[in-house]
Order: sequence, then C-alpha cells, then structure tokens
Amino acid sequence: MGKLNIAPTKSNLLVLKRQLAFAEEGYDLLEQKRQILIFELMSRLNRACDAEQNVREAMKKAFESLSEAEIEKGSESIERAATAIKMDHQISISDQHLMGMKIPHVTVKTETVSVQFGFEGTSAHTDIAMSRFIEVLPLLAELAELENAVRRLALELRKTQRRCNALSKIFMPDYRETILYITGSLEERERESFVILKMIRDRLEQPIEDQSSDNH
Repeated sequence: MGKLNIAPTKSNLLVLKRQLAFAEEGYDLLEQKRQILIFELMSRLNRACDAEQNVREAMKKAFESLSEAEIEKGSESIERAATAIKMDHQISISDQHLMGMKIPHVTVKTETVSVQFGFEGTSAHTDIAMSRFIEVLPLLAELAELENAVRRLALELRKTQRRCNALSKIFMPDYRETILYITGSLEERERESFVILKMIRDRLEQPIEDQSSDNH
C-alpha cells in the first residue's frame, strides 16, 4: 500500500478523483452482493442440513424394511424381485439464476408405486421397502442440489470477498494517499507562485529612484 507513481498535476488529480469515486461505488455494490451471498449461503446451508437429516431418516426406514423382507423371504428372493422390477425415473436439471450465477435445480419424477403382493417369493415388506427406497430419490436430488448450491455460493463469496478486500485495503487507500499528495503538492506550488508574484508586484510598485539605488 502506498502512493502511486504519477505526476502531481491538476489533470491527474481529476482523473484520480473520478477513479476513486468509481471504485467506491463498485465497492458498495460488491458489499451488497457479499451480504446477499452470505444470506443465500446460510439459508441453503441450513436447508442442506435438514435435507441430509431427511435422507438419513428415509434411508434408515428403507433399510429397516429391506432387512425385515430379507429375514422373512431371504436375500436371494429379494434380489430376484429387485431385478424384476422395472421403474422409469426421470431426472431433469434446469438453471436457477442468482447474482449472475447459474445454480442447477434438480427435479426427479418417479412413477406411482402400487403395493404389489403377487410376486412369487415376496411379501408386503418387500413392497414397502421398494416404496421407501423410491421415496428417497427426490430427497437425494434435493440434497445434491443444495450441496452444489452451497459450494458454488461459497466460491462466489470467496471471490467477492477478495475483490472487496483489494478495493478497500489496497486500491482505494493508494488512490486516497496519492490524491492527498497531489493536492498538497499543488497547494505548495500555489503558495510558491503567490510569493513570487507578490515579490514581482512589490518590485514593480517601487519608485524608479528606489530601484536605481537598489541597483547601486
């Protein structure tokens, strides 16, 4: 941090003042963006924690149902039933726009699962387990979306913070110091010019005979 290497002229002073005003305006906008990013990041982070808890609870119930089905019918029977089930899941990804960023939005569409008791070697526990695992899919999609958003927001926040720091701790202080230096230099020149002009004026206002005696 320090004074810029620039000539102390009035034109340079005007340029620096305009650039400083522009930098201050940019800093204010970046600070607003930073505050919004912090809010969005914390909001999605809290939602991600809730979504992760929902996934854990849903997975726990699904595996509990699967364990009950395996105890009742055996793991081989459950594996045969799993391979026989054909489900059509559609996953679509669209973009959400926030502060110039693109954040993916994940949507999972699952076909309605009806509880089927007619499979040979299966039971109600098998159908319940299947239903519960399918119910986990939208929860996983929501969690993935939120975790991705958190990573992108954190990265953008880090970049914005670096820019704010560069402006507030380097760019603007350097410009302010340079403006003070040029202002002081110009004022000093004006004082020197005033003294010189006063001396010249006083000299010109002296009577001719006084000037002649001064020359002798």
